[in-house]
Amino acid sequence: MDGPVPGRASAGVWAPAASSCSSAAPEGRMCVCPGPRRIGIPVRSSSLPLFSDAMPAPTQLFFPLIRNCELSRIYGTACYCHHKHLCCSPPYIPQSRPRYTPHPAYATFYRPKESWWQYTQGRRYASTPQKFYLTPPQVNSILKANEYSFKVPEFDGKNISSVLGFDSNQLPANAPIEDRRSAATCLQTRGMLLGVFDGHAGCACSQAVSERLFYYIAVSLLPHETLLEIENAVESGRALLPILQWHKHPNDYFSKEASKLYFNSLRTYWQELIDLNTGESTDIDVKEALINAFKRLDNDISLEAQVGDPNSFLNYLVLRVAFSGATACVAHVDGVDLHVANTGDSRAMLGVQEEDGSWSAVTLSNDHNAQNEREVERLKLEHPKNEAKSVVKQDRLLGLLMPFRAFGDVKFKWSIDLQKRVIESGPDQLNDNEYTKFIPPNYYTPPYLTAEPEVTYHRLRPQDKFLVLATDGLWETMHRQDVVRIVGEYLTGMHHQQPIAVGGYKVTLGQMHGLLTERRAKMSSVFEDQNAATHLIRHAVGNNEFGAVDHERLSKMLSLPEELARMYRDDITIIVVQFNSHVVGAYQNQEQ
Repeated sequence: MDGPVPGRASAGVWAPAASSCSSAAPEGRMCVCPGPRRIGIPVRSSSLPLFSDAMPAPTQLFFPLIRNCELSRIYGTACYCHHKHLCCSPPYIPQSRPRYTPHPAYATFYRPKESWWQYTQGRRYASTPQKFYLTPPQVNSILKANEYSFKVPEFDGKNISSVLGFDSNQLPANAPIEDRRSAATCLQTRGMLLGVFDGHAGCACSQAVSERLFYYIAVSLLPHETLLEIENAVESGRALLPILQWHKHPNDYFSKEASKLYFNSLRTYWQELIDLNTGESTDIDVKEALINAFKRLDNDISLEAQVGDPNSFLNYLVLRVAFSGATACVAHVDGVDLHVANTGDSRAMLGVQEEDGSWSAVTLSNDHNAQNEREVERLKLEHPKNEAKSVVKQDRLLGLLMPFRAFGDVKFKWSIDLQKRVIESGPDQLNDNEYTKFIPPNYYTPPYLTAEPEVTYHRLRPQDKFLVLATDGLWETMHRQDVVRIVGEYLTGMHHQQPIAVGGYKVTLGQMHGLLTERRAKMSSVFEDQNAATHLIRHAVGNNEFGAVDHERLSKMLSLPEELARMYRDDITIIVVQFNSHVVGAYQNQEQ
């Protein structure tokens, strides 16, 4: 049984690591694809070079073991099983994807040459497709490649934490993955920060936000005296007080090339906070600090792109960040005080254990999209009445963007003149890109998009056992109640003996035997996973119509080539935070 992948923790005001997002994108090309990657049409050949450049990262883990002829069998099986096994239905295409819908004038840039159905039928020329399934160790190798676990020390020198620890994991669908995650302990204040970030039109913005936002939040929470100490240390060249202790998987890199630029922007922010705060007030409003941090970072992303940089690489980087976008869902836990700041359509879900041992889900965030009537009304009120029918069209912002709040996405924030000026003066890669030159339809009164978060406060109770932060790749595939139940049963090892529900399906004796066998396996408390986020991803990808993990289905879904994987699901990023009920109860007793 494989254990969690070891990670690392680092402390400092700014802690760059070895690689950057830009290294993952093709050289000389801006990663601004508005949705699923273009689907290539393979010729009738089993030659390996056809797919070698397009294999997703998880697939690369086991493809070196496969010969050319075996690759054809896997690929043929994946297409064959789409309509023979996976619930006998068309492939699942998430409703919230693509994040961008291209304007008809540019639709040919993103449209496949043939339909997906023609693609699969053309490839499936074998009369009897041979089945190939990943072995359980191969499945585990893929699922556990990005998992990370952190246990909070019982005594950290300041106070006993209400957080026992957290598990996190990611499963890519895009290549490179556009999701990001972050977790850090605030060293100069009490509390822990955890967040998931869902990028669109590339990974540049989500990468920048994941490594910068927590610094902005931490600085916003610092008292006046501490800010002065940090500024004086910078002025005199002394060592800086560490602000954050990061809890990172080795793959969670920082952009070291941009660290100086990012630090200078952050320093300007804390200098302004020093000037605005005379030190008379010591109380810091966490909600206000979170809102200010989100808005200020988004403003800096926009300003850096407008100003540019003499360094051509940095100039291109800041423009990539600004023209791509990212949603963010961040939790700040301090004792029994839980704040969730959300921008976009990722979600925070609280797992509550009732007195009878059952589990219930409490939603701590609202989706900022067309399904949220208050968001639609807010948008309409911020623009003239004559735009009421165009500001939200076909459930998208200006008919194009799914989330109504996001970082970056300056095409929905800048004036047309500013966009043209920046693009014309930018590098050739930006100027040659048709998407960046495209102006959204009915674009009259920008900005149409904001990064301002909606902040929810919750006071923790002993029955509040865990918090799930996840990008919409999870919520598109699983109901919130199922998410909480699966995590709750995993963390407690308790599986209630309720009647097996088959949802109206005609179940054979063999199928019922399989369901009962699985229940017996669960009762033995022997889990394949030692990470709650991994366990949840296993269910999200491998659940069958009865809500049980089907290894055959899981194997097929994980072996799909990149172009097909994105049609079944989105990137999935999950953080499961486990609370210390005894500490939470002690907080309550002290205040009574």
